[in-house]
Amino acid sequence: MLLKTNRKEGAAMESSEENVINPLRVIGLDSKKGDGFQSMGLVMSRAGIGKTAVLVQFALDFMMNGNNVLHVSIGTGLEKTRAWYNDIVTLLKLDAQNVRNLMARRMIMTFQEGEFSQAVLAKRIDDLRQQGKFQADCLVIDGFDFIESDRALLESLRAFAEETGIKMMWFSALCHRDDERLSAQGIPAPCHEVEDLFETVFLIDPEEKEIKLKVLKCGPCAVQPGAVLTVNPATMLLQQG
Repeated sequence: MLLKTNRKEGAAMESSEENVINPLRVIGLDSKKGDGFQSMGLVMSRAGIGKTAVLVQFALDFMMNGNNVLHVSIGTGLEKTRAWYNDIVTLLKLDAQNVRNLMARRMIMTFQEGEFSQAVLAKRIDDLRQQGKFQADCLVIDGFDFIESDRALLESLRAFAEETGIKMMWFSALCHRDDERLSAQGIPAPCHEVEDLFETVFLIDPEEKEIKLKVLKCGPCAVQPGAVLTVNPATMLLQQG
């Protein structure tokens, strides 16, 4: 995935983990540094395979380019979400000052399952802005229920990002082995009917001895559908395939 420690914001970093990469740079999304909404992305997998770990690495990479990230966690508590960040930065062996600087660019917001809505999210984000506490450049929405939620909610979230100048918005989605429905572009259910709302879609696919992060769709990327990154199953860090 990412990084090295002693550097200015926006410079490349790398940890002592072999082949650990900056994921946004590798897929060509790090060049999207201008103002205004640029893309909506999706990370899919079966339960317990590593969606949150991948989203956290995307978030950290975005933060290292000088952006603020609001991590919205639905159905998971603050401490558990914070632990993912702590675990990843520990594996990356970042020094304490670097970690403090990065975490100042991150805020975690939690929702109970069934309580999440675009209106409530927008109100909370507006409150943070009005109070001068935090202004997000990227939204990570982890735990979004694609089965119970309708297309209109996703459209309203995308419109909100476009109106407020959020650069990127990433979602996680739970898919199931026994649901074989696919879109024409190969996007699995339950996202097969809303794939047009996403510029970027990744699938975490566990195989016998390794875990792969497959690029299913990536309009603004430097890589083509079918490209693969690997996930170290011991650390859950992204690596080049």
